[in-house]
Amino acid sequence: MDFAISEELTELKQRVRRFVADQIIPLEDDPRLTRHGPTEDFRRELVARGREAGLLSPHVSREFGGLGLDHRAKAIVFEEAGYSLLGPVALNIFAPDEGNMHLLEAIARPEHKERWLRPLAAGDMRSCFCMTEPAPGAGSDPSMLQTTAVRDGDHYVINGRKWFTTGADGAAFAIVMAKLDDGRATMFLTDTDRPGFVVERSMNTLDTCFPGGHGVVRLDNLRVPASDVLGELGEGFKYAQVRLSPARLTHCMRWLGAARRAHDIATDYARRRHAFGKPLASHEGVGFMLADNEMDIHSARLTIWHTAWVLDQGHLAIHDSSMSKVLASEATWRVADRCVQILGGLGVTEEAMVGRIFADMRAFRIYDGPSEVHRWSIAKRIVKGIERDR
Repeated sequence: MDFAISEELTELKQRVRRFVADQIIPLEDDPRLTRHGPTEDFRRELVARGREAGLLSPHVSREFGGLGLDHRAKAIVFEEAGYSLLGPVALNIFAPDEGNMHLLEAIARPEHKERWLRPLAAGDMRSCFCMTEPAPGAGSDPSMLQTTAVRDGDHYVINGRKWFTTGADGAAFAIVMAKLDDGRATMFLTDTDRPGFVVERSMNTLDTCFPGGHGVVRLDNLRVPASDVLGELGEGFKYAQVRLSPARLTHCMRWLGAARRAHDIATDYARRRHAFGKPLASHEGVGFMLADNEMDIHSARLTIWHTAWVLDQGHLAIHDSSMSKVLASEATWRVADRCVQILGGLGVTEEAMVGRIFADMRAFRIYDGPSEVHRWSIAKRIVKGIERDR
């Protein structure tokens, strides 16, 4: 594996770093960052800045307006963007839109790409991914899918209820997972202004960085043209892996940047803040926490880069992405937790970004599969002696 960074990528990394520092971090206290994420006008302002800087949608192919970066290059750029919780919004690489763009580019028909992918990549609209359901529906176990799609002439009639639908409030279109009469999972594309697509409410969650928050969606006799099936009938679970394997990894990339930000703030504080006659950093207990942060950041970055390399070889890397998700989510969580401890009382306020990063990052150990589910999946492969994904 070659971890060398080209001059071109090094320059791009520095451009993103300067952009985030100069244009995005100063906006972090903007009142338009609400409990349910940036307002739509704030998102559009951030996207406009990213567009003007020539950094918009770097993961999308140049054909659809992006920079066409491979996974290793994304690991560099996404980490730099994640240094601010608003950075991924400005670069149009936030969840779920980033994963939806990847899925559409990989699976959708040309007419669907023009209708939905191109404006999504331009930052002109948002999307959502309707899969998770309240009990007894699909959660960590997607086979429990309850939402149904019944053929009616040239349409499918979809009924069901979704929740934790990130970005639902204000999304222009949705990718909906539903099961056919024979039980096969299928993905459908739908504009959200169609009758029967109802956002009941936004859920109050720990995180506040996702535009549109996390919604509860009711699908009430939603009629979707048969021509708007995403990909092929019955391939929904396969397509979910096409989306989730790289999406888990890009989550790791972004949150690594946030963990590095928290560590930098804590390090600076530990140098300046004195207790018992000397700087906090001079106390062994604090120094050890800073050292552990460095090691967790380093190990998380290595596992991300390794899995990015595997993906760039053309492998689906389900096993690798599961391991990376667990390793990176738990390592970055430990970093954020230590940083709160180092800042003491200041760490549990919104006076410093550390508390906000801590709150937003906690959900990362659950989103895109809880650590326990990934561990179970890894364990089953070990016991069965199944070879790695390559």
